[in-house]
Amino acid sequence: MSETLIDSTLESVRAEKLTAAGTAWGERIAANTASAALTFKTSGISTGSVSSEITAGKHRFIVDEPEALAGDDAAASPVEFALGALISCQVVVYRLYAHQLGITIDSLEISADADLDVRGLFGIEKSVRPGFGEVRLRVTIDGPESRERYQELQSAVDAHCPVLDIISNPTPVSIELVTAN
Repeated sequence: MSETLIDSTLESVRAEKLTAAGTAWGERIAANTASAALTFKTSGISTGSVSSEITAGKHRFIVDEPEALAGDDAAASPVEFALGALISCQVVVYRLYAHQLGITIDSLEISADADLDVRGLFGIEKSVRPGFGEVRLRVTIDGPESRERYQELQSAVDAHCPVLDIISNPTPVSIELVTAN
């Protein structure tokens, strides 16, 4: 089978999946708007020096810190997973909206850089936040469309990416402390 035929078949399968998902969700929400509300549940247990074993649905993964932050460097750090979550969400939303807008993407690559000042993490400097000071995304798209069409796609993605929204805007968080005694 030629590489062109394989690429064409993969693109066709991807388009079918996107169409089917969009149609199913559209029908489900039209029938009952309450079905649009999803709840995601994830849990974790402490393992190793400062690592965690995370369970998300049927998936499990390890999160750790580098040795310089008391970890065993057995896995990516929580902030690296946050950047990975942002990148993967961007990929999903780019694909969804490209399909919806009829925009062709031949290749898509996204990278992220973020600055974190550990003085906030360790409580050394009260004026320094413990999270990222800035996150920079680089989205590289290749395909036959004009720059303006890809900018239209970027605007749609920026407006609808859930993880970008979580990172960019304050999200209410409630915390319940449960103790053994």
